[in-house]
Amino acid sequence: METEMNQMIEKKRWGFFGLPFTFTTYIIKEDVLTIDSGFFKKVENDCYMYKIQDVVLEKGFFQRWFKLGNVSCYTGDNTHPTIILKNIKHAQEVKDFILKYSEEARLKRRTVNTLNIGTGDMDEVDTI
Repeated sequence: METEMNQMIEKKRWGFFGLPFTFTTYIIKEDVLTIDSGFFKKVENDCYMYKIQDVVLEKGFFQRWFKLGNVSCYTGDNTHPTIILKNIKHAQEVKDFILKYSEEARLKRRTVNTLNIGTGDMDEVDTI
């Protein structure tokens, strides 16, 4: 994990021994999450931090053994509603970093996440 001021860089790794022999790099800054992947065809995918609504950390048996984890980011982005950072080291720190800066970005932009709990049809709502 490379860490600079308000930035983290992680490599996607093989699940076997946690070796970083893939061509995917995750760059997490305080305002944007970038996934840079590919060898012959490079693809760069960005997601603004204020769009990240929830973050989940998952560690399977072998991932725990090799100190790896998957961080899933559920976003309000239309093209990528779920972004998964697969087989990364320092997964807990990455998750905490994303949670902290996504909340700060939402507060800066004054965006509010609401939850539709489906309490009933719109026809049942009384109008004044």
